Parts: sequence; C-alpha cells; structure tokens
Amino acid sequence: MSDLSAREPASANGKTWFHREDIRRFFPILLLLVLAGIFSLASPRFLQFNNMMIVAQQAVVLLVAALGMTFVIIAGSIDLSVGAIVALAALVAAETSGTLGVFAIIPACAVGILCGITNGTIVAKGKVPSFIVTLGAMVIYRGIVLFFTRGAPVSIEDEVFLDVYSGRTAGIPHSMLIAIVMIVIAAVMLNLTVFGREVRAIGGGERIALLTGIRVDRVKIAIFALLGFMCGVAGLLQSARAMSATAQLGEGLELDAIAAVVVGGTPLTGGIGSLQGTILGALIITILSNGMNIIGLDPYFQNLVKGAVLVLSVFVTIDRKKIGIIK
Repeated sequence: MSDLSAREPASANGKTWFHREDIRRFFPILLLLVLAGIFSLASPRFLQFNNMMIVAQQAVVLLVAALGMTFVIIAGSIDLSVGAIVALAALVAAETSGTLGVFAIIPACAVGILCGITNGTIVAKGKVPSFIVTLGAMVIYRGIVLFFTRGAPVSIEDEVFLDVYSGRTAGIPHSMLIAIVMIVIAAVMLNLTVFGREVRAIGGGERIALLTGIRVDRVKIAIFALLGFMCGVAGLLQSARAMSATAQLGEGLELDAIAAVVVGGTPLTGGIGSLQGTILGALIITILSNGMNIIGLDPYFQNLVKGAVLVLSVFVTIDRKKIGIIK
C-alpha cells in the first residue's frame, strides 16, 4: 500500500476523507476564517480598514514574542519569563530613548539577550527544568522593573523615537513592518540553517541529538537568547505604542505567546512546528480579543472563551502518538 493511500483512507463509497494530519495542519486557518466570519457578521466595524490596522498593531508585540517562543517550544522547553523580559526591555528603551533616540533598540535588545542567556545557561548547564528556571526568572525580572519604576510609568517624549516605532506610513503601522523583518529572520534561522535543524532534533530527542554530535547545551542557550532578543524588540514596540513603560506592561504575555504557538499547531511535546502556524495563532488570539471587544462581550467572560479556544486547539492538533511523553 502506498504512503498516499495510507494517509487518505477510502470510505465505503470510494471517496477519501481528510487524515488527522491534514486536520492538524489546516485547523488554524479554519479557526481564523470562522472567527473572522462570526465577528464580521456580528459587527460591520470588524472588517473596516482602520480596525484591521488596529488588529495588526495589537498583534505585533504578541507575534514577535511568539516567534521566539516557537524555537523554545520546538526544542522541548518553555519560557514563562517572556512578559517580564518584555517589561524590562521596555523600561530600558524608555529610559534611554531621551539620549539614544531610535538607537534605544540596542540596549533594549541587549537586555533581552542577557536575560535569555541567563535563563538558557541555568537550564542547559544547571540541568534544571526550563519551567522552574523561567518561573523564578519571571519573578526576578518583574521585581527589577518594580524596583526601578516604583510602580510609576516612565514616559517617552522623543518624537522621532515614537514616529519610527509607532507611527504609520500610508496607513501601514511601522511596527508591522518591523514584525515582518522579525518573521524573515526567524524563518531563515528555522528553515534554512543548521541551527534550525538542531533545534528540531533536540525537541525530537535530546539524548539522540547529543549522541549525533549536536552541542545541545550551546543550542539551548542560543534559543533562549533568541527569545530574549525577540522580547527586546517586542518591549521596544510596546513602549513606543503606549508612549511609556509601566511595571504592569507585558503581564500575561507569556501565556498568550504559548497559546499562539500551540493554537498554531506546534505541540508542547517538541520536535515539530512552524512559524506559519505561530503567525496564524497570534492573529487568532488577537482577532479573538478584538472581536469580542467590538461586539461588547462581557470582559469577565472573554477569558473563558479564550481558554475554551486554547483547549479546543490542543484537543484537535495534539499528536496522540506522543501522549505517553506528555507531562
């Protein structure tokens, strides 16, 4: 029997049905279309150009952070400190924007990379589960932000900085263009480099990857550093959009980033995943929030809907062949 016939079993009347693998692949697209259809029917404002640009701006920070999270999850790890790193990077960007202007992106990304390297080193060299390491790191990084801000917002007044990172050209947000650059960088690294293949190999089986000669510790540190860099960019964009950095900035972002990756079809078991799915996942999460706000859904009920969508996505896309290794 050929591989094709194995993937597409015939029914009694000779027709073929979608294999579960096809359902997992196309589910994010179907979910996105369903949500867009529901909200467009519920409110004509949803599909207006201005609202679509608002959705794009809202999705940027989540998308950039989720791109980095994709590498970490494919490698079989997790990072719960994403929101705190974004807040710390935003604080650095706000503090340095007055003197460095648009070049405040350099210290913001440097801080993000430093946090990522710290997390990755403890995970790789200390042999501590990433969940525990980043949970503690989340508290530490958020504490640093609280210590320096004392709970008060740090305003950004540099007009050039705000125009470059939160302005628009021909109605297109600059932050959206920056996000596209981040997508290209991430896609090249994951799909066209040895590093990307090593990330997948580690997620598929760390012990086997080590025996094949892959420097597992180095790759782990690199993926956390990459996530830190993405968080640095996300923090900069968020601070520019809000024109300030606050102690609460980025709270809950780590859960949204994980949700975007999982909804996009990347399993928490690691080894496989795609950036296309993450992009769709980020759009789904953002459109879900935007649409529920437009139709006036009770804010206290919105989290229930988000949770239900996440559970449904995991139920549909999970590979049950790996159910034995799910912790």
